[in-house]
Amino acid sequence: MLIEIEVTAGHNSPLDLHRMFDLLEDPRPVSQVMAPNPRGEDVWCDVTGWDSNGPCPALAATSEDSGEGVILLIYGGAQGLRLRPANNPSNWSLTDPNQWGEACLMLGRNTPTS
Repeated sequence: MLIEIEVTAGHNSPLDLHRMFDLLEDPRPVSQVMAPNPRGEDVWCDVTGWDSNGPCPALAATSEDSGEGVILLIYGGAQGLRLRPANNPSNWSLTDPNQWGEACLMLGRNTPTS
């Protein structure tokens, strides 16, 4: 199943992304993922999709990637994904310095999620 992901750089994601992915399974909702923080350390993160109205569902699926083989793709809304350290009690916000945005995540296929 082909899926097109288009993210426009803005207040959440610093990068534009327009790319097609060949999903190998149906996407499933995801709320946490082991992912690199802004310092490059792999940590458990809460994750949500982000669009013009704020939080929206984040989805995960394995996908073929021409450069990496099979990956775990995490994607969200038109403005990408929003992440924060796991179990952070703060509300989702573009102004919280403990949160960060990504266009999408392309992780190892066996990356833990929940």
